[in-house]
Amino acid sequence: MDFTPTEEQEAAGELAGRIFADLSGHERLRAAGTGTDAELWKALCAAGLPGSVEETGLLGLVLLLEEQGRRTAQVPFAASCVYGILAVTRHGTEEQRARLLPGLRDGTTVMTGALPAPGTVTSRGGGRLSGAVEWVPWLRDATHVLVPDEDRALWLVRAEDAAAVEPVELTAPWAAARLVLDGAPAERLGRSDATTHDDVLAAARIAFAGLQAGVCAGSLARAVAYTSVREQFGRPLSTHQAVQLRAADAHMDTEAIRVTAYEAAWRFDEGLDAGGAALTAAWWASEAGRRVVHAGQHLHGGMGADLDHPVHRHFLWGRQLDAYLGAGTELLAELGDLLAKGDLS
Repeated sequence: MDFTPTEEQEAAGELAGRIFADLSGHERLRAAGTGTDAELWKALCAAGLPGSVEETGLLGLVLLLEEQGRRTAQVPFAASCVYGILAVTRHGTEEQRARLLPGLRDGTTVMTGALPAPGTVTSRGGGRLSGAVEWVPWLRDATHVLVPDEDRALWLVRAEDAAAVEPVELTAPWAAARLVLDGAPAERLGRSDATTHDDVLAAARIAFAGLQAGVCAGSLARAVAYTSVREQFGRPLSTHQAVQLRAADAHMDTEAIRVTAYEAAWRFDEGLDAGGAALTAAWWASEAGRRVVHAGQHLHGGMGADLDHPVHRHFLWGRQLDAYLGAGTELLAELGDLLAKGDLS
């Protein structure tokens, strides 16, 4: 295994870091409320970052999402890249790639995914879907949504064809909505089947684990900066052993999230079985991510309880990602099933 980024991946990550740093400050995020920052999304697309994922792969996307997570930037970057660019590139027909990829690259087409949504949507003859998904991330921004049916085939649905897109506010500001389908026209993604579904779900788990690595790194950086200047009993909080140990545990947890996400992304890009690695990365992102954002808030003392403090945003994102990835217990049960079957590589 070699997780060393290529020159292209490093260049894309550095560019993303600069853009997110310039356009995702605390005041700007506060002004955005719970919606998406349209100007930031345009800047990312103008820089060619969504399109770069076609060349840099899932590992490249993980590096980009780390930068987004550090700033908790409110754009549909993860969803549109993993459910759009990667899914269409890997599984779409030639006609679907020609039609959808240009818009996904320049941001005029935004894709999200109603995954996982087992058994909530059924397909009828002629490519018609009915059912509801209680919440889909960034659906309020999406032009298309990738929806699995009861047989785990994946269908592309235009948001305007849904019976209803009902705004939902989540723990984190992900511009989510409830998706209601009532005979909505849909087109199958390539020749998708359960295998395609599992491939896209694995990619999504890895991508959002990478996002969690960035969220945790940002939370820890804020805690380190705060405890280095905040004094108690005449000396900085960071000199107290209890604070150092709590920060060290959070650092180790963050590195565990990062390295498992990198390994899973590397396996995915190399065409190796990545299902077990994706579950492992998601479990670390869920379990360890929750610990890290709680530690980041706790190390801020009373300031961490301020809903307007920047560290609280990391706390909200960390808890939302924990829930979206399936929570540690569910992921651990799925890992146990793979072990029992002998399918865990």
